[in-house]
Parts: sequence; C-alpha cells; structure tokens
Amino acid sequence: MTIRKIYLASVMALATFSCQNNDSVTDVNPEDIFKQTNIFPQPPNQWMESTNPYYTAGYVGDVMPYYENGKFHLFFLHDAKTKPAGEGFHDIHSFETTNFKDFTYQGRQIPYGTASEPDFGVGTGSLVKVGNTYYYYYTGHNEIASFLSGNPRESVLLATSTDMKNWTKVKDFKITAPAGYYDYEFRDPHVFFNTEDGKYWMLVSAQTSAKKAVVLKFTTTNPASGNWSVENPIYTTTSSENYIMLECPDLFKMGNYWYLVFSENWSSNSGTHYRIATSPNGPWATPANDRLDGSYLYAAKTVSDNTDRYLVGWTARKVPESNTGGKDWAGNLVSHQLVQNPDGTLGVKPISALQSVFVQNATLSVDKITGNASQKGNSFNLSANSQVMFGKLQKANQISFTLNAAANGKSGFILAQDNDGKSGFKISFEPSSNRIASYIMNGASEDLANAYPLSGISETNYNVTVFISNDVCVVYVNDKIAFSNRVYDIVNKKWSIFGSSDSSFSNINVKNP
Repeated sequence: MTIRKIYLASVMALATFSCQNNDSVTDVNPEDIFKQTNIFPQPPNQWMESTNPYYTAGYVGDVMPYYENGKFHLFFLHDAKTKPAGEGFHDIHSFETTNFKDFTYQGRQIPYGTASEPDFGVGTGSLVKVGNTYYYYYTGHNEIASFLSGNPRESVLLATSTDMKNWTKVKDFKITAPAGYYDYEFRDPHVFFNTEDGKYWMLVSAQTSAKKAVVLKFTTTNPASGNWSVENPIYTTTSSENYIMLECPDLFKMGNYWYLVFSENWSSNSGTHYRIATSPNGPWATPANDRLDGSYLYAAKTVSDNTDRYLVGWTARKVPESNTGGKDWAGNLVSHQLVQNPDGTLGVKPISALQSVFVQNATLSVDKITGNASQKGNSFNLSANSQVMFGKLQKANQISFTLNAAANGKSGFILAQDNDGKSGFKISFEPSSNRIASYIMNGASEDLANAYPLSGISETNYNVTVFISNDVCVVYVNDKIAFSNRVYDIVNKKWSIFGSSDSSFSNINVKNP
C-alpha cells in the first residue's frame, strides 16, 4: 500500500469538521446496481446511492485476490474520488469473477475506522480460511497527531467472517513492528499455509530500525490463537536495489521454484518485481528482467485456481486525467496469466477468456499514408519514416498483428490521433534498445511515458495482441510479456502504424465486442 496525498486532505478536514460515521449510510445492494462487463473494471459510481453527495466514484487500489470453489474474490482498496470531511479512506471492496472477463461488484467489505482507531486508513492485506472461518489480515494506518502520541502509525489488524460477506473486526488483535524494526513502515500482510513446514506464514513489508527494507516473516500453527511469532526476514533489499519498501509481498511455489513478488515505487524501474529460489526462505536470485509489466501496473499479487496462476494489480490513472497528466495512485484492475519458462523465469500472457469478448470484426479502412507503404489485404510493408493511418476506434477494441521490425529502428502503433497525426500516444518496439516504450506525442516533441524490456524475445518478429477498454491499453507480445499503459482519448480517434526503418505489419485485425 502506498499512502498518498489523499491522507493529508482527510487530516486537514478533521480540524474543521466533526467525524461522520460512514457505517450509518445504508449501502444499496451492489448486485442490483452494477454488473461489470469492462475487462479492466473500476468500482461503479453512486455505490452509496445518488443521494449521498460524497464517495460516489472511485478507483481500484491494491488488489488482494482469493480463490475458492470456482470463483475468484478480488478484494481491493477503494480509492474514493471525493470523501466527506473527517472520513477515513481505502476501505476494502471486492469484485467476483469466474473468468477474468465478467466481473460482479460486491460492494464494501471492510470499512475504515474512526480518527481515533488504527485503521482510519486501511491498507493491503490477505485472507486465509481455517475450518469454517476466514481470517482477513489487513493494514491499519493512522498518522493523526493525537493518535500517534500513543500508537505506531501502522499495524496489522484482523477481521473474520464465515461467509466472506459479513466481516467482524477483532478489536483486540494487533501486530505492531517488533524490536529492531521501524513502527512507521509496517504493512501489507500476506498470509498462507505453507505445506512444507506445516505452519501459517505471514509476510509483512517492513523496515529495520536502520531503515533497510525487508520482507519480515511471522508464523503460527493456528491463526485462531492470535499468536504469531516473529522470525527472520526472508528478503532484505540489497545495496544496489536500495528500495525504500518492498510493498505488497506475495510468496508462492510453481513447479520446483518458489517466487517472491513485491512492488516498489521509488526507482527508475518501479513496478511489480519478483525473485526466484528453491526454498521459501531463499536465497533469492534476481532474473535479468525482474519486473512482470511496466511501471503502470502496480501492487500486483497472484492467485491460483490450482491449474493456472494469475497476476492481478491496478493500472495507474493520471491526474489531470489526460495523456499529459502525472501518474497517480489507483486506477483499473488489470489481470495477466503467469507463464513459467523452462529456466524458471516468469512471463505473462493474456487470459484466454478475453478473446471471447471481442467477436465483431471491424473494417480496416486506410485514412492516410505518409511516406511509402504497400498494402496487400490487411498487411502492409512500410519504408523508412512511413506511417499508415486508419479509421476511428471504439470504446473497446482488440488489435492484433505480426510485426517484422528492423533491428536498428523503431516501429509500432499510435493511438488517440487527431486528423493531422501530430498528437497521440505512441507504442514503439525498439529492438536495438531491447525495449518496448510508450511516448506522448505533442507536435514535434515526444515524451517517454513508460518502458519495459523485450526480455526473452531475441528475434524481431513480434506477435502482438492489444486489448483496449476505455483508457486502459495492455499490449501482449509473443505470449511472454505485457505492457500496460493509461491512454486517454482513444474513443472516436484514429490510429496508425509506423516505422522509422523498413518494417512490415501482417494480418492486422481489429475486433470489437
């Protein structure tokens, strides 16, 4: 969990307004108001009824996925666009899905607390089932001065349920940073049963007293006892990484390897990272490309249906909400399927069910050609510094093609283009730099927005599938990598293919729902 400026606004409001109890508002039945068919969902507007002037729109923050009996329960931190004076933030809501293409919004699950409670701000957590009881461990965050005078800023809290719908906070449960660790940064508990040692593990994102980022381990034989024993960290940031925090840790085994997933938001390669080991305690190896998407997919955690494993996080929005805006916390839920390579490294590919969303073939109409390009059906050969502009895109689109790129050039596609082609959002394959990159085009200038290695793809033939829904764009390449971006103004705008050197685009296909 990353606490952002939203917190300051809440604290300032406390100075002039008395606390209001959000629990007194009667929530409408989410099943009655919302059936989410957006493949990259956001929570609905007016989930607290249209008469409530606040908290009626929001975004998906850190996702905490859980699987049971054929259904994925995707709990997430709800980041409200507006909030009442004196209210807390980031209460836990959820979606449910069986296929990662149809999502049903389930409403608020765990509310935030009052200004005098440790969960005035709610942070990331996870749940585990023991017997007939679900134990949801989550972060409590409160940095109001009156609270801090006698309490740590962050702690691990607990809510329980027997149906995953009605949660009761366990008021007398709290884990705070143990001796030798910094109580200001202590969050994001990840809990699971480790069959290899017969104990429940809890991993917590923490800092040592010397401000060194670690993934700290706690264990218990029985969560019902409330007793967790602190052990050594399973991972400590290296001097070369020097990450401030290892947020939203996740630990799982796939085949013969253990994987530690975490996120960090402070380096030049920020995003969701992973490490590989043959033991859940390490030592951990860092792959050549240790990220599972670009910098716009954050706080991603994994979930398995006992057959496949999926990576679920959020793709950041921008503020202001335009292509030139700055990246901000929370946005839309985005999911990938994890792929294990023969050498133990991980890749990602699109979830197979997404293909069934896009069933209508759209006509590929050429609007304008700049430079020299030859066309044969839906395939194009481009000479150096050429561009082919096509007609307008809809609200949801699947674009697929095979790109044969020049090894020393740049080629790709451009979204959100005006008629003159001088503005837009460019996604560029750059094999000589071993990367795929996105740029914001504004007249003669291009500003780098995001970049990601073309890891594991040594050739210059790229099988590309692009999924676009509203202003989320996810590019998949060779069923090995994903590149997520926030792109505004795609709808009813033209798009293009381009090449700075000779390149070919074969079998371009555009589909809509």
